[in-house]
Amino acid sequence: QVQLVESGGGLVQAGGSLRLSCVVSGRTFSSYDSGWFRQAPGKEREFVAAIKWNSATTYYADSVKGRFSISRDNAKNTLYLQMNSLKPEDTAVYYCAAKVPSLGIAPRLYNYWGQGTQVTVSS
Repeated sequence: QVQLVESGGGLVQAGGSLRLSCVVSGRTFSSYDSGWFRQAPGKEREFVAAIKWNSATTYYADSVKGRFSISRDNAKNTLYLQMNSLKPEDTAVYYCAAKVPSLGIAPRLYNYWGQGTQVTVSS
């Protein structure tokens, strides 16, 4: 079974930084596209960032462009999300996800998900 485990969440003050990590096991990580999503209380799960299996392409939600950076280390089977200049509105549960390489970044396209890690940004 493919498993994804996030870490690195926590509580930070506005303007601070966090780096989330997601370790993927069960399959060769390089075989998958991957991404980060988040869900705030009372909100739908939304796309944050995505990266192609070969890191050829990255994509970001407008709300995080210039502040967040997605990367991956296939040798370590790990996906990262560097979050800088955090804002209170970034508060959410963050999920990493993976899918068989394909076009698109919609949540419904991802068939493997982590358990989520809480990120809380105080003002």
